[in-house]
This record gives sequence, structure tokens and C-alpha cells, in this order.
Amino acid sequence: MLFRTLLISAAVIATTTMPAAAQRRGAEPAPKDCPKSLPAGTECFAGQDMRGAYYWIARPKNWNGVLVVHAHGGPRTAKPKPDDPVEDLERFAVTVQEGYAWAGSNYRRQGYGVRMAAADTDNVRRIAERLLGEPKTVLLHGQSWGGNVAAKTAELYALDWRGHKNYDGVVLTSGLLAGGSRGYDFRADLRAVYQYYCKNHPRADEVQYPVWQGLPKGASMKRDELEKRVDECTGLSLAKDKRSPEQAKNLANILAVTNVPEKTLVAHLAWATGMFQDIVWRRLDGKNPFDNSEVQYKGSDDDAALNKGVERFKADPKARRAMVYDADLTGQIMLPTITLHAKDDPTVFVNHEAIYRQTVEKAGNGDLLQQNFSDEAEHSKLSTPQYAALFSAMLSWIDKGEKPTKQSVAALCEEKHKTYDEACKLLPEFEPGLE
Repeated sequence: MLFRTLLISAAVIATTTMPAAAQRRGAEPAPKDCPKSLPAGTECFAGQDMRGAYYWIARPKNWNGVLVVHAHGGPRTAKPKPDDPVEDLERFAVTVQEGYAWAGSNYRRQGYGVRMAAADTDNVRRIAERLLGEPKTVLLHGQSWGGNVAAKTAELYALDWRGHKNYDGVVLTSGLLAGGSRGYDFRADLRAVYQYYCKNHPRADEVQYPVWQGLPKGASMKRDELEKRVDECTGLSLAKDKRSPEQAKNLANILAVTNVPEKTLVAHLAWATGMFQDIVWRRLDGKNPFDNSEVQYKGSDDDAALNKGVERFKADPKARRAMVYDADLTGQIMLPTITLHAKDDPTVFVNHEAIYRQTVEKAGNGDLLQQNFSDEAEHSKLSTPQYAALFSAMLSWIDKGEKPTKQSVAALCEEKHKTYDEACKLLPEFEPGLE
């Protein structure tokens, strides 16, 4: 069955909606030494849940009763390890510094699967609540692909089996909020455009396969091999004056047509290689969810030749539907939701925010969404006081019932700047377009 490893069986659904008392299997949280970036006196715990997902929980000495449940980005391709969540805890140590408890899962397995990750994220919430006691407020936070996961978690698990709220608010940062059916098409375009100009992924003397597969089933390619191929074609690692005319031309065309930044070209190609292989072969039984059959590529030095010669592929309808079911967002939200995105994010483009706003407004829930943007060209970690301001604004919205504005969040950021010696780069007047 398509997406057989992503879809949740009735038994799993029943398990994820049981009261906390039923969630007793798996390794119980054990005390751990906290990362040095956390405040003195913080207590840390780690364990493995009943589905095999490793998790970490941190409680500051003077816990204010707020629990932040974190959904990490990726998807990660390496097999999960017990201390994987520490990276996320350290990246968002500001939550613990602000007095919040933090809980994060690394998910039960590597690879793609938004609903799978959402179930594991909600499970770590229950584990944390059992360990810490009932929080005063529970916030759901997602970063990058974890933004997609957290947004889906909020759609699926906003209420418990009694109809009570599991979460009070949602914070999404640098989120992949266009969902599976729109969030990765540009990488399929990148593979097709790259192959038109470079013809080395695959090479002519290698097994030929459609680029939407990422790689043939069972094949592998290390990052340094991919970088070598990109260098051969574009001279990417070379100074501009060291590139051959052909390399410079290839690079200029690829970047202009796909709008992928030069500094993340290899990263996007890597995702369109390893992650596409995972999606196609491990989640979709070899079926194709991507479609460029009617795309007209623009921006090259010869668009007519590009559009005539580029590899074309059409999505399998069942595969596309499976991708939509697993990862697309409906806008059916019932919790206050705040987002933050860098204007020039090189990994998840800022237009994801416009797509998400359109989705939420179409569902009639625009009053529950407040978005913020920063003058940064970063993805994985934005300026610290901006995160602190975001969470403070959310708590104020929950407590007072007054929706924040971009201006009020920017003002909060300036206050947090006094504590965290990093610049506030919020752009109260900025609003992204759909393209």
C-alpha cells in the first residue's frame, strides 16, 4: 500500500488518544547531564518511548509552568540516536533561559513522514506532562520541516480524547508550511534543470533513472561525491575568476531558473537526492509524486532550448494523493499561531508563509494566525531575542486574548535584546508574496 510506513493504523490512533496513564511502556525518563548552554540548576531527562523514539526533557530551576514541545527539522537521514534531541535543545536554549520547560523527540525512525513525526511529537508531550506534572500552558514549537510537523500536530492533536485542549498555542519558525505537495516541487525542478546543464547526476555511463527518483533503489551517494559533480559542472567551490566560461554559464543558468541561492545549491541537490530516494522508494513504493510536465522554465540564456530539452515527468495520482494526505496542511486550526521567517531564508523560502496564510484564511481561521519576518538570510538559527519575543507574544495572546501585531512583537524583541546581546532584525512592514 502506498505510504504504508507513514499511515497510522487504527491501533496506533487509539494508542495516541489514550489518557497519559496508558502510556507506560518504553524506557522511562532518566536523569541526564544538561548541556552547558542551559541555565544552572536545570534538570534534564532522557528516554525512549513505546514506539522507539528517543527524547529529551529539560526543566529549569525556577520553572514558570510553561512547557514547550519541540518538533525538529530534517527529515534526518541517519538512524536515530539517543542524544539526537540535544542539538535542538541547545539551539533553542532560549526557551529554558526564559523559564520554560522543553521537550523534544527525534522521532521513531529516520526519513520522511509528517504524520509519523506528529504522533511522536504529541507523545513526548504526554511523557513530559507525566514527568513534570500538569503545566500551566503548553506551547507547540516547530522549526524548518518541524514547522510542517508541528502544524500537522496542531491539526491532528489539538484536542484530547475528552475534547480538552492539549496545547494552548503554536509557534512556527522557518517553517516548511507549503506542505508536501508544494514544498518540494522546486527541488524536482532543480534536479531536472541541473541535469539538463550538467549531465552528470547521473553520468552517461551510469545506470540511467528518472531524476525524480533521487537515486535508484538501493543506490547511495555520499555528500562529497555530489559536491565533486557540482564542482565539475559549475566550479561552485572556486573563486569566480577561476571558473571556466562554461562552468560560469552553467551555474548562472541553474541559479537563475531555479532561484536557489548559490550557497545552498549543494544542500538542495542533496535533499533532492537522498530525501527523494527515501520518499519514492521507502514511502511510495517507487511511485512518483512530482510533476514538471507543464512547467515553463524561465531565466536562462536560452529558455526555448531548456524547455525543449529538459527531462519531463508526470506525477502518479496515487503517489501525489499520499503525499498530500501525509504532509499538506488544511488550515483547520483552532489554536493561536505565531510564525517567524527570515526574508531571505536560503533553505525554506519565505513564500511558504504566504502559502500558509492563504491556506488558513481559506479555511476561515485567519484571526488565529500572526506572522513575523526578519531581515536575515539564515534558516537554522535566527537572532535569539526574536525567538524570546515570539514566545512572550504568544503567552500574552493566550493570557489576555489580544492578538499581537508585527509592531508589538518587534517592540518585545527590543526588550529581549537587553537580555540577549543579539540584534533584533524584525521587519514590521514586510509581507511576502506567493512566488
